[in-house]
Amino acid sequence: FWRNMAAVEWVSILFHVLLLSTAASGGLWRRQPYRTGGSPSGYNYETRYFTQKVDHLNAGDERTFQQRYLINTEHWHDGAPIFLYTGNEGDITWFCNNTGFMWDIAPKYQAMLLFIEHRYYGDSLPFGNDSYKDVTHLQYLTSEQALADFAVLVTELKKSIFKTSSPVVAFGGSYGGMLAAWLRMKYPHVVEGALAASAPIWYFSGLTPCNSAFVTITRDFEGASTHCRDNIRRSWKAIEVVGSKGGGLEWLSETFRLCQPLHTGSGVETLTSWIQDTWFNLAMVDYPYPANFLEPLPAWPINKTCAALSYEIDDDYKLLEAISSAMMVYYNYTGDKHCLNVSQGATPSLGSQGWQFQVSSTLMEVMQYAGFNSYPHAGL
Repeated sequence: FWRNMAAVEWVSILFHVLLLSTAASGGLWRRQPYRTGGSPSGYNYETRYFTQKVDHLNAGDERTFQQRYLINTEHWHDGAPIFLYTGNEGDITWFCNNTGFMWDIAPKYQAMLLFIEHRYYGDSLPFGNDSYKDVTHLQYLTSEQALADFAVLVTELKKSIFKTSSPVVAFGGSYGGMLAAWLRMKYPHVVEGALAASAPIWYFSGLTPCNSAFVTITRDFEGASTHCRDNIRRSWKAIEVVGSKGGGLEWLSETFRLCQPLHTGSGVETLTSWIQDTWFNLAMVDYPYPANFLEPLPAWPINKTCAALSYEIDDDYKLLEAISSAMMVYYNYTGDKHCLNVSQGATPSLGSQGWQFQVSSTLMEVMQYAGFNSYPHAGL
């Protein structure tokens, strides 16, 4: 394909990739999002369902399920591009309402916007309430099956509904970015290009040092304050010490404003895992502008978070009180929560149950604790 491509076409593609990259960094195009209501973000789309095969790898398996997708054709006409979002590990409406870049550039390119939900997440459950029942039902939760879903749905949409040969460009972030890149690699006849943002394609054993994520996270907090880094590092031991004392779990539950008290035995591990997820997610959404992606957050939320931890704190109880105050930037910046649900996880909009299955069964991304997350009982 590349050898047969005319030089002018190659230069054109490079130019457009440059345009997309510039736009992603906030330059070149004005924000012209199409907002007329119909969703919490104000983006307007139609919700549809597609009859999808449960198993694309077995021609004899005729079982199907309803896969949800969101679509906007406000600016599109035959021949104009289709911008496809390859759904992540969560409810597709959540990603749709928080992917402004695609909405911003759609008017300029007169593009159709298509957001396809990943199987086993949101409403796209192959076996309904039994989808997570056991491994027999979960065996079809793989990236290979998801990529086939995207390719089949897009092909049928173009062929049967819109009867068009419009080019398709895939977009995705994080795991969705991995899918966008893989879709272009595996189905080059379906998508002409892919923009993979923050996609950890190389984050596999033998390709990338396993501690890279936590080293980077530690550097983010260290950049705000070395005291912040050190206090978080000391907090893991402090949680264990306080939690082992009489009334310690009760004190921790009250100090961190938990809706349900921590239980003897698993309380310390539950709390440390939840706090670690919080630091991980704060680093992931440390944007220079206010955002409402994982939680309503101010600009540079790590700086705000570290303000409560910017001095040396030696006393375990005072340290954990400061940690709790710092975490409120992530969980309760708007001040409207009366308590925090530690069992819900740091990202309730994401499908953590399905994601853990994928990571442990097929994706096998290995993360080794380092930096301020190096305490052996921190967990993930």
